Amino acid sequence: MKPRTSCVVGVQWGDEGKGKIVDLLSKEADVVVRFQGGGNAGHTVVNGREKFVLHLIPSGILHRGTTCVIANGVVVDLVQLLEEIRDLRKRGVEVGRNLLLSERAHVVMPYHKQMDALSEKTSAKKIGTTQRGIGPCYSDKAARKGIRVADLYNPAFFMERLGALVGEKNRVLRALYDAPPLEADRIWMEYRRLAEEVEPFVGDATTYVNEAIDGGKRVLFEGAQGSLLDIDFGTYPYVTSSNSDACGIPAGAGVPPKKVGTIIGIAKAYCTRVGEGPFPTELVGGLGDKIREIGKEYGATTGRPRRCGWFDLVASRHAVMINGIDELAITKLDVLDGLDEVKVCTSYELDGQRIDRIPVDAETLARCRPVYKAFPGWRADTSKVRRYEGLPKAAKEYLRFLERSLKVRVTIVSVGTERVKTIFR
Repeated sequence: MKPRTSCVVGVQWGDEGKGKIVDLLSKEADVVVRFQGGGNAGHTVVNGREKFVLHLIPSGILHRGTTCVIANGVVVDLVQLLEEIRDLRKRGVEVGRNLLLSERAHVVMPYHKQMDALSEKTSAKKIGTTQRGIGPCYSDKAARKGIRVADLYNPAFFMERLGALVGEKNRVLRALYDAPPLEADRIWMEYRRLAEEVEPFVGDATTYVNEAIDGGKRVLFEGAQGSLLDIDFGTYPYVTSSNSDACGIPAGAGVPPKKVGTIIGIAKAYCTRVGEGPFPTELVGGLGDKIREIGKEYGATTGRPRRCGWFDLVASRHAVMINGIDELAITKLDVLDGLDEVKVCTSYELDGQRIDRIPVDAETLARCRPVYKAFPGWRADTSKVRRYEGLPKAAKEYLRFLERSLKVRVTIVSVGTERVKTIFR
């Protein structure tokens, strides 16, 4: 029997509107699983007149009867998690037995955040990190020097490991950054207290998710960031520190690949990118600024202005391939409503040659120039449209071109931030 599972992943450089789509799909899900990333993610959900920005807790938390899982592939800032829980409760959202934190998840420690900020500040070639300690935490995980949630409940082991790690970090902080030392005892006491607060949520998430799938429950996997920020398949080194595509589900949630069902890719009707890194279709000034203001393109986590540009088919084909995307959701179509002309990048020009695959290195990608196909704009208000047939002819032609080019059917079109402003095909 085919598993009743699905996954939502970003097709671009993040910020595609995954939060809204996960929120909509969560209504029919029993379990929603976040499988990678950390507090550097920001999923925005508009529920009626209220706007929720979620960083660690899956968007499904806004639906009663849905269990949300923060799986082992996520790196967790406990301070941020508890703040998020308190904020949701204050706003009337139930957070209790409906939230499960994997005991295997790694913990973002104070030295991770400090080293992240200092490294970015002093680096000659900036990555554009959110400075929330995500990269350094994943680095420690890979180096087998991390602290997992389960370790917090073994006081002697935690103290021994923390003491060794803080001693090591202090030597680096002093030698590289001339920064003041951290105190292991103070960190130990703080994180023992934090551990007590999160203990009601901690459990064996791996077994829980697998048993849910085996029991026929509807499980939705929620990706953070976007496929072009994937540590292996993105525009390295301007990427995040985890596998932010469907490839990350098996390792990030402890679920075998054969249990992963439908892959739904989320893409904006145009492209955006936050931070540094190559962006072939970027529109600098003028029209790019206009799209940013209409689309309110500012980072949900950092508030940084997003760089805006035309839809990139070369990069999107790459994302469709590595994810095995079955369906597409196109978001923010309404942002393009007032334009006379809309463009799509169909290939790149590199050193006088046409190419239709994304280069492996960022320096080469930065030299690529987009080759565009232009479409007439529809100059009509799509935000009030609720059926696909009701979209303007030019908008449907644009969407059909994306479908044909990517060989994936568009099944969802978002024409506004609110839940009701969604067209299902």
